[in-house]
Amino acid sequence: MHIGVLYAMEKEAAGLLKALGGGEKRTVSGVPVYECAPGLVICVGGVGKVNAALAAQLLLDRFGVERIFNAGCAGALADLPTGTLVLGTECVQHDVDTTLAGDPPGFVSTVERVTFPCAEPLETLTLLANMGWACTPGVVATGDWFGRDFGRAAAIRRAYGALVCDMEACAAAQVCLRAGVPFQTLKVVSDHLFSDRQDAEYAGNFEDAMACLDGAVKTYLELMED
Repeated sequence: MHIGVLYAMEKEAAGLLKALGGGEKRTVSGVPVYECAPGLVICVGGVGKVNAALAAQLLLDRFGVERIFNAGCAGALADLPTGTLVLGTECVQHDVDTTLAGDPPGFVSTVERVTFPCAEPLETLTLLANMGWACTPGVVATGDWFGRDFGRAAAIRRAYGALVCDMEACAAAQVCLRAGVPFQTLKVVSDHLFSDRQDAEYAGNFEDAMACLDGAVKTYLELMED
């Protein structure tokens, strides 16, 4: 199976690229893509929903991937320790709001839905757990927002039951849904959205959190080769 691993930032992808021995770098529409092995490309799409959607479509159209696996750090909406791995069961877009038109929060009219599926969450949880990587299953809430607003964070958690908040996953999930391609996402908690020290948490925990994520993603890719 041809897999595309999608990150937002170079510093998120650096550990996995190093572990895999790097790869041949190509830049397409300003997006760096590393061809690491037959059937495996790693893409650094950029931060935010538009960048993630662009990168996902590039992976499908230009590199022919048959599955997109989004990985990266995320802010916790629940009381999860830093370094917790969260495997997405489904994704939502918390910044889509057409409630004035009578739609529910997060409703994406193009595809007539609020939630976007993640492929094989239970099977993947079991596979990773058997290899020593315990993951917490849950909803990933995506939006173009990185800031401290406790009221907004509480509203996202209340509306969607989300465990973590990121800026890319659901955009890629929407692209995959429309293309009929499996999508998965694995996030690692780097900070907490209800913390007064969220920015310091992110800066202080990023490297350790990513080291944990790198190990889990590498294991996942090895399992997918079998």
